[in-house]
Amino acid sequence: MRETPRPRETVGESGPELPLRRPGRAFARTGASGSGTSHRSDGRPPHTPRGARRTGPVGHPGTPPPVPGWPASPVSRVLAPLGLLAAAFAVITWQVVAEGPLVRLDERLGGDLFGRGPAALTQLLSDLGALPVALPVLGCAIGFALYRGARRLPLYAALTMAAVPAVVIPLKVATARQGPLTEAVNYYPSGHTATAAVAYGASALLLLAVRRPAWPRAWVPPLVALLLTAATGLGLVLHGYHWPLDVLASWCLGPLLLAPLGWACRRLRHR
Repeated sequence: MRETPRPRETVGESGPELPLRRPGRAFARTGASGSGTSHRSDGRPPHTPRGARRTGPVGHPGTPPPVPGWPASPVSRVLAPLGLLAAAFAVITWQVVAEGPLVRLDERLGGDLFGRGPAALTQLLSDLGALPVALPVLGCAIGFALYRGARRLPLYAALTMAAVPAVVIPLKVATARQGPLTEAVNYYPSGHTATAAVAYGASALLLLAVRRPAWPRAWVPPLVALLLTAATGLGLVLHGYHWPLDVLASWCLGPLLLAPLGWACRRLRHR
């Protein structure tokens, strides 16, 4: 049997009645003016993680936006590599003093490398770390910085170079390590490698700090300094002047000595 339709209730009649939506009102789920979105009536997204999510291609909520982390400061970016170099230098020095397993491995590796390559070439590479070769290069860079009007940086570079024997000589005496092909001692760390690292590295820092006009490529001076320092250590090992650990320790020591000068050059460039 078919039911008769129920008459509509008027406003005055009693009974349940659904509320009528008025335009312009903000609802919890429908949004502004019944638009069907889950946003506020003023058009801004609600301050909830779900409201800030991006919807996927089929309308499902996506992942929340990533939380930004603490930005790495320039100081932390510099101190982290220096800390690793200082730790490596400390471990190598401890092994040399204690004659640990790292020293025995170093002696076996050095025995295999001694005498490799042309003797004239390895001697030439070794001489790159000698004072008569490295100091004039640094002197030219200091003169160029003075010509460009720098006053403090040349002094800082000279003091950095003077710090090499002040640090290396006491370490040589304290460790008293015997040389690879001689009965003499005081071979750790390599003074020639440390001299090359500081002289060529300080020259590159000065040239970058006072460059006017600008260098065609800013990475050219540091790359040349790195290659000259690496070539010096390689020649010393291949010619039999030093053990590999002697050179490796000076490679770690060079940037540590250059750090104050690099900081001063960085301040000048920013200024």
